Amino acid sequence: MLCRPVGRRRREGPSPGPVTLIGMTLQADRRHAGTEPDPHTTAGKIADLEQRRYAAVHAGSEQAVAKQHERGKLTARERIELLCDPGSFTELDELARHRATDFGIAATRPYGDGVVTGYGTVGGRPICVFSQDFTVFGGSLGEVYGEKIVKIMDHALKTGCPIIGINDGGGARIQEGVVALGLFGEVFYRNVLASGVIPQVSLIMGPCAGGAVYSPAITDFVLMVGGTSHMFITGPDVIKTVTGEDVTFEELGGAHAHGVKSGVAHYQAADEQDCIDFARHLLSYLPSNNLEDPPARPAGDPAAPDIADADEELDGIVPDSPNRPYDMHEVIARVLDDGEFCEIHAGFAPNVVVGFGRVEGSSVGVVANQPLHFAGTLDIDASEKAARFVRTCDAFNIPILTFVDVPGFLPGVEQEWRGIIRRGAKLIYAYAEATVPKVTVITRKAYGGAYDVMGSKHLGGDVNLAWPTAQIAVMGAQGAVNILYRRELAAADDADALRAQRAAEYEDTLANPYIAAERGYVDAVIRPAETRPAVARALRALRTKRQTLPPKKHGNIPL
Repeated sequence: MLCRPVGRRRREGPSPGPVTLIGMTLQADRRHAGTEPDPHTTAGKIADLEQRRYAAVHAGSEQAVAKQHERGKLTARERIELLCDPGSFTELDELARHRATDFGIAATRPYGDGVVTGYGTVGGRPICVFSQDFTVFGGSLGEVYGEKIVKIMDHALKTGCPIIGINDGGGARIQEGVVALGLFGEVFYRNVLASGVIPQVSLIMGPCAGGAVYSPAITDFVLMVGGTSHMFITGPDVIKTVTGEDVTFEELGGAHAHGVKSGVAHYQAADEQDCIDFARHLLSYLPSNNLEDPPARPAGDPAAPDIADADEELDGIVPDSPNRPYDMHEVIARVLDDGEFCEIHAGFAPNVVVGFGRVEGSSVGVVANQPLHFAGTLDIDASEKAARFVRTCDAFNIPILTFVDVPGFLPGVEQEWRGIIRRGAKLIYAYAEATVPKVTVITRKAYGGAYDVMGSKHLGGDVNLAWPTAQIAVMGAQGAVNILYRRELAAADDADALRAQRAAEYEDTLANPYIAAERGYVDAVIRPAETRPAVARALRALRTKRQTLPPKKHGNIPL
């Protein structure tokens, strides 16, 4: 198969006209000086090949392509052209056609069968890709369509490169019945086999409904486009019939719904170009497979401050009042190279921040409490969001950098009834299980069980640092004083003054980083200004870390 660019073809002069497929004979309105090449000659056979290639590239009708563009959507080939480096894409199974015969489908057998598959490069690194074509059978999956996806997934696994799935289809092809369902299962099975072995990224560029949603759900990252992409198990009409609820496609399964409410989507793109650009950027932080180290690049602008230089502005970032918030993004940006942070799941559970950056040119995964939202407490959604991200980093050899300012787990009846115990335990499990380098910086509050959960030394943290503003204790000073001195406060003439006095005593005695430092629970107490050089030295020292877990088939994470 020749390697040639794909996407929208620009032609000069009149169109060659419609192409009709009858059996295995292809007739095209193509004339050269009034004659066609003899099909039994080499020239004739080459001409026949070119006609078939033309038919494959233009499998969707002009009307279907026009409708796709009217909806603000690109075609399957245009999307691949934007994703891959120019000229790098090689298509596989371009001439595959379905074999179904029922319900009149045998009369229409377009080449490609509604999905474009192949391999190329992104940023010079190999990837495999499939792109569903909504202009052919509405992108619905049949036997050959599914076989093409399975084949390229197998190729990705064999060669150890990421698999990118561009989803824009109508689910299982009804005319092919259980065969279509069987191929969905084959795809799911390979998603599971590939999990933790090669990065899997799903771009939702249109409808993705019913059983089709489960393939993206298994992948590492799901990117959606606002206004044009939708994911749901059952559509609005069925929901209206069964439950009586009125809901639109966008409200039910749009990019905002899954980016903010359900957490299914890791990124909510403004348009398809933005979605593809984010996918390319995301891949730049990830290794090609689990046996490789993440890609590294030069550590930024040579004219920028040296890694050893202190950042004096960080010294004033934590307010004197423990009840005043600050933006953890500012801390993250000052520690990472060039302040560049690729945030994941930004709209979902904003009380914890996760994403990728670089330190001295090497990829790191960042997990941080966000005091601007719920004071940085850990709730169900935040725990699951952080746990999934920690496991993703561990699977692909990406060190984990944790910033801690957490007053505890979010209290409440709803949290308890929805399973904060079981679901919060996922974060404990993820940190304890991770064998990649783990560096933790406690900036302010680290209270109760939440202290343990957030990358503590007790869960296998390799280098644990604390700022002088750190408060490592069972609970905050006010809560502790109200419990410890309940009777004394009740009998006091000036309860507020006594409470302030006792709170100050508690903070001086327990709510500081020094008892933890005395016991080795933190390896050093550092000025905030020293954070970037301290983190860089720690990650440098941990590059040769080797750790294995006890032999077992797999653990039993509290799902």
